[in-house]
Amino acid sequence: MRNEGEGKREAEWRKRRWLAWLCGLGLLLIATGSIGGGRFAAQEQAKPEAHRSEGQSKQSTGQFRLSREEYEKAVAYSRAGYILYFVATAWEILVLILLLQRRVVAGLRDFAEARSGKRVWQSLIFVPAMILLLAALDLPIGVYWHRLSLHYSQSVQGWGSWFWDRAKGQFLSIVFGLIIAWILIAVMHWKPRSWWLYFWFASIPLVLFVILISPWVLDPMFNTFRPLSEKHPDLVESIGKLTARAGMPIPPERMFLMEASAKTNQINAYVTGIGASKRVVVWDNTIRKMAPGEVLFVVGHEMGHYALGHVVKGIAFALAGILIGLYVAYRALQWALRLSGERWGVRGQRDWAALAVLLLIANVIGFLGDPIGNGFSRRLEHDADVYGLEVTHGIVPDSAEVAAHAFQIMGELDLADPNPSWFITLWLYSHPPLVERLKFAHDYDPWGQGEPTKYVK
Repeated sequence: MRNEGEGKREAEWRKRRWLAWLCGLGLLLIATGSIGGGRFAAQEQAKPEAHRSEGQSKQSTGQFRLSREEYEKAVAYSRAGYILYFVATAWEILVLILLLQRRVVAGLRDFAEARSGKRVWQSLIFVPAMILLLAALDLPIGVYWHRLSLHYSQSVQGWGSWFWDRAKGQFLSIVFGLIIAWILIAVMHWKPRSWWLYFWFASIPLVLFVILISPWVLDPMFNTFRPLSEKHPDLVESIGKLTARAGMPIPPERMFLMEASAKTNQINAYVTGIGASKRVVVWDNTIRKMAPGEVLFVVGHEMGHYALGHVVKGIAFALAGILIGLYVAYRALQWALRLSGERWGVRGQRDWAALAVLLLIANVIGFLGDPIGNGFSRRLEHDADVYGLEVTHGIVPDSAEVAAHAFQIMGELDLADPNPSWFITLWLYSHPPLVERLKFAHDYDPWGQGEPTKYVK
């Protein structure tokens, strides 16, 4: 339920790094105007209070309205995030090229091989060393992004907690990196010309396993989750009315509250997991800073992901992208080794140092694939908006106005770009721009026009 593209979020950069290892260094099709964008007429209007009654939330005009001060902050924050995204991407690619050209990667390989003649022990030296080296070189950009988030009051996380989260992220990167390295090198040895296909087969259960365990094991490493019914039984009861209307029961035990306020001022909700781990998660900030009807629309949006099978569609789309990406990576690896393998000191595709070449290729493919993945994501998010509007109609009074005002609050709190350019939307936005979402919510009225609804009858 994010207000805009995830490209400017530091968490997405970390996710890209370990997913590149996890998915076999394939096409990373997950969510991450041009810089300087078009103009937007800022509106002089007092910022709404953090707590509103149900009646106060129905004041939307169908336009995203900001005071001049809010407008300037939103533009400055967004532009800084866009620039940092492209700088970070270029830096990660440049770092890998320099490490290969300076034979640092080959030196790490030689060091690992000198310590043991067994491949397993070599991997236990080379892979963690490579991941930690890249993490150290990436640290200045991460620090700058967190400082930026603190400056614009998007984050409230202290530096100690931030570094601890980062350390946990690196631990996961090492664990998954080792698993992937073992599988990848083994498959390359077994099928040197078709390893990309066989590794894709191996990646399917691995990806599904990680998605399955994420809500139980990975997510709680970074945030605290509680049953939603524990603190907000009234909201669970209201959600029950939505699920009954939709004919899609979401049991209370699959509704969770995330205590996001310990780290951020932003508001959000999401669907995660698969099968037995599938659940709807609402941030505590969302409940504190939105009126009850607005929270129900947010939950209705997440129900849309649940009801319309977006998790399964997203997995299928990502796996298709990984297959394409692995084939491209295979071809690019052969070309890169012929062109520069000797200069880099990489002896062949089964060399541990070749993993760095594959990671370089994965970063390039992932960057070029972002517009495709984000375009697919924007389609799903729009469909979830439609579902949220339809499922709350008749349950939440003036539901379209309430939904539009929910987007207004989200834009104010998250400092949404009031007018992103087409290029930034194309490349970075995993959600439609907030301005478009707000207007659509305000204007969507098939009932008044005698037209059939799309998802909820």
